[in-house]
Amino acid sequence: MPSFDAILIGGGTNGLACAARLAMKGRRVVVLEAGAEVGGGAGSREFAPGYVAPSLAHTTRGLDARVVAGMDLARHGLVFHPALPTVVLGPEPLTVQRGKTSGPDAAAYAALMARLGEFARVLAPFRALTPPRLTTTGNEWGRLARLGLGIRALGKAEFREFLRMILINIADVAEDELSDDRLKGLLAFDATLGAWLGPRSPNSLILLLNQLAIGPDTLMPKGGMAAVAQAMARAAEAAGVHLRCNATVARVVVEGERAVGVELTSGEVIRAETVVSAISPRLTFQQLVGPRHLDAGFFARVSHIRSRGAVAKLHLALSGAPGVPDLRARMVVAPSVRAVEEAFNPVKYGEVPKAPVLEFVLPSAFEAGVAPEGHHVLSANVQFAPHAPKAALAAARTEMLENTLAVLEAHVPGLRGLVVGAEMLMPQDIEARFGMVGGNWHHGELAVEQMLFLRPLREAAQYATPVAGLFLAGAGSHPGGGINGAAGWNAAERVLAHG
Repeated sequence: MPSFDAILIGGGTNGLACAARLAMKGRRVVVLEAGAEVGGGAGSREFAPGYVAPSLAHTTRGLDARVVAGMDLARHGLVFHPALPTVVLGPEPLTVQRGKTSGPDAAAYAALMARLGEFARVLAPFRALTPPRLTTTGNEWGRLARLGLGIRALGKAEFREFLRMILINIADVAEDELSDDRLKGLLAFDATLGAWLGPRSPNSLILLLNQLAIGPDTLMPKGGMAAVAQAMARAAEAAGVHLRCNATVARVVVEGERAVGVELTSGEVIRAETVVSAISPRLTFQQLVGPRHLDAGFFARVSHIRSRGAVAKLHLALSGAPGVPDLRARMVVAPSVRAVEEAFNPVKYGEVPKAPVLEFVLPSAFEAGVAPEGHHVLSANVQFAPHAPKAALAAARTEMLENTLAVLEAHVPGLRGLVVGAEMLMPQDIEARFGMVGGNWHHGELAVEQMLFLRPLREAAQYATPVAGLFLAGAGSHPGGGINGAAGWNAAERVLAHG
């Protein structure tokens, strides 16, 4: 029975970041990944003969600066292409990059994005914060208070505006500040991407600020999204981390009310002083720990963690280049705030929207070898998709694919004739393939009532759990998901602080 100081369950970007940080501090660490390779959603796979697409995430807003510097990812081969512009498709396509655009709303949009960018800047340090306990005082609340002073430093007028805007919906902001439906639709789409809410839902603006706090740019790594996980894996191994793939954890071994290791599905037991789970909190507590080792009330509350996914993943194999304004841009189809809201409404009732909104990129325009010569791969995030469709899953998947192709054809004429292969992953498929409960990217909805010291639950919001020796390090913990590594790095710091 091999023995380690720490076991990491899950080899996604958060698991790798946590493992590397612990190893840098002298801990003997093993990462146990159920899949054939590390990376989780930051991987790649052949979805049709000769066509390779990102497994799930196809871009990033950037990794946590501590992860990039601490793991020295540049030395391990992580390099990004220049930031991608965003093109809002329509009768008159509109290009947007870094808060700048053209047309009659150019000045208003620049002013709005500058203001939102400043709000995001003062919120960014909260992402590296271990959320304080609601029942304690002292250093944790003191640190939170000091970060609050950064918000106050916006100045009286901007501070008042920050307080006015922070919890309102993105639709009101867009419609108050802009007149161009294309820009309003883009803001509505970006704020709700990956979330279970529409642009008129309360608190949708804060989700956009959270994205901007990660970074203002849409980034594509050289070598594709799998290059992020590959660089992180090399860095982790260089730090001394032992990586094991095809190693599925069946349960956390608890002795004397303390986690002391894990048992694999093969029956192998691996022991360690610390067990860290970078997978879903619900899977961790409900399946790996179980009710026997948890307070009944806590176990019941775990089942109430909302984790509804509302994004479908589409991969298309194309026999030629689609007729888009820029092959090396992020394309968005979100004609207006109303279009985004109307795409969300049906999924609340388990139905597929007639006209989903979406974003897509062409990885083959950046990297050779992911498609046959002259061919292309299209990777799209399609909103909104029912995580629990009323119809049979196969029927809902077929309808979702048909409706999405119709939307794409309307905005990129001739595209449908280029399709030689397609894969549509509904939220249920994403859950089955990646272990994301409900198909939710964040392992639990990123909403105000499930953020900071309430994420995933108040008893486990500081990465430590009610089971001694067991910690959380995944997207279900603060500050949420994305190809970023912040939650994993934060969790490592908490583990180290526990001694």
